[in-house]
Amino acid sequence: MAKNIPQTNPKAGYLARKEKIDAAIARVLDSGWYILGSEVTGFEREFAAYVGTAHAVGVGSGTDALWLALRACGVGAGDSVLTVSHTAVATVAAIGLCGAVPVFVDVDPSTFTMDPARLREAIEKFPVGRLKAVVPVHLYGLPADMPAIREIADRHGIRVIEDCAQSHGAALGGKKTGTFGDIAAFSFYPTKNLGALGDGGIVVTGDAELADRVRLLREYGWRERYVSGIPGTNSRLDELQAAVLRVKLPHLDEDNESRRRLAGLYDALLGGAELTLPRGRPGADHVYHQYVIRIRERDKLKTHLREKGIGTLIHYPVPVHRQPAYVVTTGSKPLLSRTEEIAGEILSLPMYPELGEENVRRVCAEIAGWIGR
Repeated sequence: MAKNIPQTNPKAGYLARKEKIDAAIARVLDSGWYILGSEVTGFEREFAAYVGTAHAVGVGSGTDALWLALRACGVGAGDSVLTVSHTAVATVAAIGLCGAVPVFVDVDPSTFTMDPARLREAIEKFPVGRLKAVVPVHLYGLPADMPAIREIADRHGIRVIEDCAQSHGAALGGKKTGTFGDIAAFSFYPTKNLGALGDGGIVVTGDAELADRVRLLREYGWRERYVSGIPGTNSRLDELQAAVLRVKLPHLDEDNESRRRLAGLYDALLGGAELTLPRGRPGADHVYHQYVIRIRERDKLKTHLREKGIGTLIHYPVPVHRQPAYVVTTGSKPLLSRTEEIAGEILSLPMYPELGEENVRRVCAEIAGWIGR
C-alpha cells in the first residue's frame, strides 16, 4: 500500500537539520538567558540583511507582527484599513486588534492577490480621511503588485503594511517582499517557508522611527525597565525560537528552490488537465508556500485524493467577509465576486521542500485519473 502524502510536513525540515538545531537549543539552555538575548539580536540582524532592510524586530507571532506594525503606523480605534478577504483570518484579526475596521478589496482572479484597480476604486468611494493604511497580502508565496499598490497609496497618503506571512524569500524585480511598504510583517509558524518550532514573528522596516516604536510596543512600552513610556504589550520572540531560525535561515533559498522545482513538475504534469494552474507575475520570484489549483468539482477531487492517502487543504474555504466574526464589522458592504468564486474552487496540493518528485508524480497521476474517469 502506498504511503500517505501529507499536505505539508514541517517535521521533515526539522529532521533534515536536527543535529544543528539540537546544538542551537542546547546553547540557549546552557546560557540560561531565554528572552531577548543574543540569539534574538543575532537573528534580527541576519534576517534584516537577508530581506534587505535596515531594521528587524522579533515578536511573538505573525499576527502580533502585523498588529504591532499597524499600531506603529498609528492605526487605532475608528480608523479603516484596506485589505483582502481572500487571506488567512489573521490578517483581519490584526486590524481588529487595533480597534480599526477592515475595508475589503477584491483580488485579481489569476494571481489571487489584491487587484490595484479595485484598490483604486475602493479608495475613491470611501470617505476622505478615514483610511489609514493598506495591507496587501503576498498570498501563497507570490508577491502582490507592489509598485502599483504603492503608487496608489502614496498618492492618497496611505501607509503600506505588507503581510509577508507566506512570502519568505519571494521577490519582485529582484527586490524581496518586505521592502516595498513602510513596514512589513512575517510569520514563523512551523509550516511557513521559514518556520520555527512554535509561534514566532518579525517586523521589518527601513524606517528607524517605526522600528523603535515596534520595539517599545513589544515590551510594555519600556525604554527604561518597568517604566512604560507608551501603552504596550508582551510579544517577544524567544531565544529558543530565534536560535532555531538562525540555523534554518541559511537554507531558505535552497528550500525555496526545491519548492520551485516541484511546482515546475506539477505544471508540466497537470498542464493538459481540465483545471487552472497557479500563475505568476512578470519579474516575480514565486516561493510556492502553497501550490493552489482551481477546479470546479473541487470537493469531489479533494475526497478522491483523501481516499488515496493524499492530503490536501483549502486556503481558504470561507472568505473573511463571510465569517460570523467579521460579517457585520466591515467598513462597507463588499463587492467581492472574484473572491467568492475562488473560495469554491481552490485546492492546495502537497507542497514542501522534501516532498520529492516521486510523490508529485503520484499526486498528478491520481488527479489525471480522476479527471478522466
